[in-house]
Formats: sequence, C-alpha cells, structure tokens
Amino acid sequence: MSPALLHLYNASQATVVIIDVLRATSTIATALYNGARYIVPVDSVAKCIELGRQINCITAGERDGKIAEGLSYGNSPFEYNREFINGKILVLTTTNGTRLLHMALDKGAREIVTGSFANLDAVTEYLIRQKNNVILACAAWKDRINIEDTLFAGAVIDRVRGHFNMECDASHIAVNLYHKAAGDLFGFMKENNASHYNRLMGFGLEKDIRYCLEPNQANVLPIYENGKLKIY
Repeated sequence: MSPALLHLYNASQATVVIIDVLRATSTIATALYNGARYIVPVDSVAKCIELGRQINCITAGERDGKIAEGLSYGNSPFEYNREFINGKILVLTTTNGTRLLHMALDKGAREIVTGSFANLDAVTEYLIRQKNNVILACAAWKDRINIEDTLFAGAVIDRVRGHFNMECDASHIAVNLYHKAAGDLFGFMKENNASHYNRLMGFGLEKDIRYCLEPNQANVLPIYENGKLKIY
C-alpha cells in the first residue's frame, strides 16, 4: 500500500505491478497506446533533463502535481494524444510512480509492469497467464497510503483472485475497499475526501481524475526492459 512497505516483500521472485493511478501509470499506458516508441522512467528531474540533451525525446514530469521546473510537459494523459506522441520517445519523472519503479529495480524485481484503470484488463490478463508471484505496489503519495492506488489494487485482486493465494491482509483490505467503491469510483473519492482528489481538483484537473478512474481506455501492457517501458 506504500513504497515504505516494499522492503517487506521478496521482489526477486515476483512480477511487480507499479500503480500510480493519479497519474503516472495512467499517462504511461496512454502514451504507449497512442504510439510512443517507448518511455524512459527516471527518478529525478536532473536525469530527465540530462537525457533530453542526449537523445531526441520529449522530457516530461511533475513534482507535487505540477509540471516540474525545467521540463516542457507534465503528467496529464491528455498531453499525450496520438498526434503529439506517435513515434516519439518520452522521458518521464514523477513524484511517486517513477520513484517506486526504481525502488523495485533496486530490490531486484524479477519483472516490472505498470498498471492503472486505463489498462486494467491488460494487466489482469497478463498476470493470470504468467502464473508468477505478484506484488501490487502502490506508489501512494510520498509514502502515505492513498485511496486510488489501493482501489486499483483491489480491482486487480477482484479479477485474479481465483488464480492466486492472497498472502497479506493488505490484499483483503484493497479488494473490500474496491467492492465499496466500484459503482462510482469518482464519487467514492469525492465522498471520502481523498487527498490526491483534492490536490488535483485544486489544480482544476477534474477531467484528468475522471479519465484515470475509467477502465480500459488505453488497454496495453507496459513492461520494463533495459531501461525502457514498452508495450508487451
């Protein structure tokens, strides 16, 4: 439920699903779905800028929900329509999602994919096919548990539970929370005063929130290989 808990799990034997619903993993799926050649996730703005100087790419990212200083683009899926992103390389850094991906790499993750409601079916179908141990890793918000990533983890569990054993109470918590929210995810976030909902609403980003909570709008599976996220 938080990057601060990742050390409790054995990533070396698992497929780690990086979850950052608002908005990194939603944007990753969307950019690839719309034709990005690949995405390079980096954990610092400085690294993003450095790569921008080295290769012909789009440098993008956010800190605290806003476009990071020194970068040209942010972390909204609406920035990466097909007309803009098709055939291009995207170098991306975000407050929580890309940081967690690099934490999973440092933990020796056997395999890393990214998940969001935008590619829910692609994620669940892949996990069922692979029959591998799975860690659903929520990016949360600066190590604080958040509602939306937990809801997505619950949605995955709801769809795959017949194929796996659940080995921690966090899985039961996530799927039960999802069952309460499934009828209206946006309304559930609003009703429960979700912190990231409030943060993005404060920036006028209701459209982003609604998109990021809608299943299968960019139903591809991003998989991390050799420093790049590509469609599986």
